[in-house]
Amino acid sequence: MRGIGIVFALICSLTLGWCRLAEGGEQVSTADVADPWIWLEDIDGERALEWVRARNAETTRELEAVAEFAEIHRRNLEIVDSKERIPYVAIRGDWLYNFWRDSEHIRGLWRRTTLGSYLSEVPKWETVLDLDALAKSEGENWVWKGSVCLRPGWRRCMIRLSRGGGDAVVAREFDAVTKQFVDGGFELSEAKLDLSWKDGDRLWVGTDFGKGSLTNSGYPRLAKEWKRGTPLSAARLVFQGKVTDVSSVAYSVQSPEGRYDLVERSPAFYRSERFLMLGGRLVKLDLPEDAELERIFKERLVVSLRSDWTVGGRVYSRDALLAMDLNAFLRGDRDFEVLFEPSDRVVLRSVSATRNSLLLSVLDNVHGRLYRLSPVGDGWNREEVALPGPGTASVLSASDIDDTFFFYYTDFLTPTTLYLWQEEVVTKVKSDPAFFDVTGMETLQYEATSKDGTRIPYFVVLPKGYEGHGKNPTLLYGYGGFEVSMTPHYSPITGSAWMERGGVYVLANIRGGGEFGAAWHQAGLKSKRHKVFEDFIAVAEDLVARRITSPEHLGIMGGSNGGLLVGAAFTQRPDLFRAVVCAVPLLDMRRYHRLSAGASWMAEYGDPDKPEDWAYIKAWSPYHNLKKGVEYPKVFIRTSTRDDRVHPGHARKMAAKMLQMGFPVYYHENIEGGHSAAANNQQRAYASALEFAYLWKMLGPADVSDKAGELPPS
Repeated sequence: MRGIGIVFALICSLTLGWCRLAEGGEQVSTADVADPWIWLEDIDGERALEWVRARNAETTRELEAVAEFAEIHRRNLEIVDSKERIPYVAIRGDWLYNFWRDSEHIRGLWRRTTLGSYLSEVPKWETVLDLDALAKSEGENWVWKGSVCLRPGWRRCMIRLSRGGGDAVVAREFDAVTKQFVDGGFELSEAKLDLSWKDGDRLWVGTDFGKGSLTNSGYPRLAKEWKRGTPLSAARLVFQGKVTDVSSVAYSVQSPEGRYDLVERSPAFYRSERFLMLGGRLVKLDLPEDAELERIFKERLVVSLRSDWTVGGRVYSRDALLAMDLNAFLRGDRDFEVLFEPSDRVVLRSVSATRNSLLLSVLDNVHGRLYRLSPVGDGWNREEVALPGPGTASVLSASDIDDTFFFYYTDFLTPTTLYLWQEEVVTKVKSDPAFFDVTGMETLQYEATSKDGTRIPYFVVLPKGYEGHGKNPTLLYGYGGFEVSMTPHYSPITGSAWMERGGVYVLANIRGGGEFGAAWHQAGLKSKRHKVFEDFIAVAEDLVARRITSPEHLGIMGGSNGGLLVGAAFTQRPDLFRAVVCAVPLLDMRRYHRLSAGASWMAEYGDPDKPEDWAYIKAWSPYHNLKKGVEYPKVFIRTSTRDDRVHPGHARKMAAKMLQMGFPVYYHENIEGGHSAAANNQQRAYASALEFAYLWKMLGPADVSDKAGELPPS
């Protein structure tokens, strides 16, 4: 799916019950009008910002005074600005491109080098665009949002820039040879837009063309072809989706075998209709709506499945990866080659490609594996790429002119390491520094049993001197949604600010994620969402049962959908947690679909305007499940004013309601930063220092000794 939506708020005047808006037939409850904190949804309203500034001052004054804050903040800055970090690159023809931030380049440098130089100890970088200089010259707080470049050649690029870090961007044509914006070139004003090169003189564009051009999710429903030298208003309409869709986009797949022009209509999350442009007409590709068109490779369609597909007299299993000659498919053939078939707890994570090979990233019980598949005659040659250990591996970038590719390996205690595959040889290229001391630490994998009997795996990283006395400060992290897999990874800030200081770190692989394929995700959708929260609570209870920690020493953390997770967890089980870091969260699930990008997520959570959906949503909506007389932990809620994906009103209203009910809360709202809640390294380092200072304040210091402690029972 190429687009994720946004929604605007509409309120009608009601007396009792439900009503229908005159426009769109949308239902609205009296609960909208009764919400006393709805004024906090006014993002830039002076009354709301005064409230924000007051909460920020209270929180920063108290958390900056925590003993651990200053050192954690100092160390965080060293980590994020370290010049020894891996400069991750994208292969573009003969160049390797990198975007880099440090203390001297706050907004960042877009730069490039050659492969030979990159493999040296000190690469020689050539600056292509200095974002700090650009922001200063134009008086704008530009935040880099990437580039869309025309291949082959990679000379013409559309640079995407955000004011303050939101998802809405402006786009301008840039010449990577002259290193200048193109005078009179393509330029698009600020919007949540979609664009793709068709050729050197034509763009596919989806943006805000005016009234009626956006879906209810706030993304383009019109896909147009824009020709150089003509005004945007003259762009040719190619496809028009429905107002109720998530989005519709047109794009080109540029491959060595030729260009393929496509249109994709997304009526809902995880569902898409795809059309191939042939001879001036749109030909619908007969694929399941919930399948993913991974790519067109060597004139083959490569498709992954989210559900079983019966076609051509055969059943292809959910989570399989299929391939078929495109021309044969268009003629009606449905005899697919099976490139990957899942097994128990072994699923496909991602698909990449070089000039002659497909690269498959696989999860085996949440441990990474990497495979290279090359077509040979009527079949495929399959080889596994050796990895250093049972951590996480993924392709970083791959060449489309040869078979060179970069991949990285990481786990909780091993600094992320970058490798190069070239001419059948794997070479270690670069590693992050050892940002924290892992001496005496150990990673274990356990399983908890959820309420319905499902086994829920989780990872535990034990610090030096661990003892199973139930008093260890423990941080439990989770997400549980949108097919996002939580995998082992090296986190310098978490390692330095938490694990090295004696904290236990736990990563939960709860339902709703993609750790075990589509079924694992679908097990937590809509009316089954409560299972996600039950899984997370089960992991917390298992940590207590193993005497790893106790409720007095257990903290939880999550952001975005993970913010909803921890919000639901602490409102359901306030007795189980002492600390809660709730970042850029969804919390008001009665109005989430009316705020920012919320309308596009109804396939995940349900539609609260439908009484049958609201019946289950209200059972776990954190904002609606706060109760007087309950002893809640003192929660830390943080967000960003410029978050145009998850509206800051969620965080503001939850904090305001808790304070009004007499529950103390820490609250911090960064004015810029978008959904990441940080627009640069300095903001990221500061926000993280506040979080960990809060955790140490709430959970207490650990007693770290050289004594080897008793491991939790298996």
